[in-house]
Amino acid sequence: MARHDPGAPDQGANQDDAVWLDLVARLQEDSPAAGAAPTSGTTGGTTDAGRRAAPTFRDFDPLGLAGSLPAEPTAAGANDAGGGTPALPGPRDYGVEDDDEDGFVPAEPPSLAGTDPLTVLAWLGAVGGPVALLLSVMFWRSAPVLAIVGIVAAFVLGTVYLIMKLPSEKADGDDGARV
Repeated sequence: MARHDPGAPDQGANQDDAVWLDLVARLQEDSPAAGAAPTSGTTGGTTDAGRRAAPTFRDFDPLGLAGSLPAEPTAAGANDAGGGTPALPGPRDYGVEDDDEDGFVPAEPPSLAGTDPLTVLAWLGAVGGPVALLLSVMFWRSAPVLAIVGIVAAFVLGTVYLIMKLPSEKADGDDGARV
């Protein structure tokens, strides 16, 4: 088994340095010199009016991937080849349609004022019981055993009442598709 010498230079670092130097050289070739006049009419350079156009992927391509891609559309809607082909539609280029004309309008829910009070108490016990137990464990650790037993009993009784109130058979013509 050969041991790696901690003082020896890393051979992979030389390859990484070569890639880095190549990247820096490509970037320095693409960027204009500090005192050079900008060229007009080029993509990513300046426009004819002398202002800076938005850079594209072709302007910054250190790995040379732009040659394998189709021409990007410019801001004027033409591609880099100079043709008048309009840009392809993007994900946000869609027409907003108003679907409210003949859309679904749900029925008004029934009022809670006409609900059976025993059913409301059963729901409070079935849903509020576990919540009350959780809160008592977190904030009221010295709760008397009678309070804990009462919360558990409210949960069990409420759940049993709600299960017993469920219909035992389907109504005629009901295929169970209604919610």
